[in-house]
Amino acid sequence: MNIKKTEKQTLGIKISIEENEIEVGRAWLYLVYNDLHQEPYGLLEDVFVSETARGQGFGNELLKSAIEEAKKRGCYKLIGTSRKSRENVHSWYKKLGFEDYGLEFRMDLLK
Repeated sequence: MNIKKTEKQTLGIKISIEENEIEVGRAWLYLVYNDLHQEPYGLLEDVFVSETARGQGFGNELLKSAIEEAKKRGCYKLIGTSRKSRENVHSWYKKLGFEDYGLEFRMDLLK
């Protein structure tokens, strides 16, 4: 058996919203390249709106901006993950056009 490793570059784009020069929301869009497709796929990570700013549309604007950026960058799909217990977040993703597609399996490596 011969295991070969090849590196591919991944690009991270931080999208943030500020109110009075204070960040009230953020999302990271990662463009991930692999050998399955010529185009990258987008991965949303660290989507967050501060508790005092929730319910004001900031999250919607963050996700809309991330979706548009992923389209602009030629992504063939966009993945957003959420813990199973966050049903309100799942509903929010679905409202914005995401589909419940599968499971995420995770292994924490730093403990």
